[in-house]
Amino acid sequence: MTDYWLSKMFFDLQGPRAVGEYRADRQAVIARYPLAPEVRAAVLADDIEFLAPRVNAYLLRYYFSCVGMSDADFIARLRALPAENAHG
Repeated sequence: MTDYWLSKMFFDLQGPRAVGEYRADRQAVIARYPLAPEVRAAVLADDIEFLAPRVNAYLLRYYFSCVGMSDADFIARLRALPAENAHG
């Protein structure tokens, strides 16, 4: 099941100003969204396995590019997930 607020945050990060703010102070941007504690922790830890089933695959990919993960690394990490947690 997707998480609305997580998806909303990832969607909102698509603007250049928003992504700049996020890169400068992740905690402050995350605090604007009513994320569950475990979701907040997963975002801060860049936990793809936890986040993948909770958000649209395109938003997930964009988010990880925002935080500086290369596309090749993101795809490799996504492919390494157990089948029930990966988008496909």
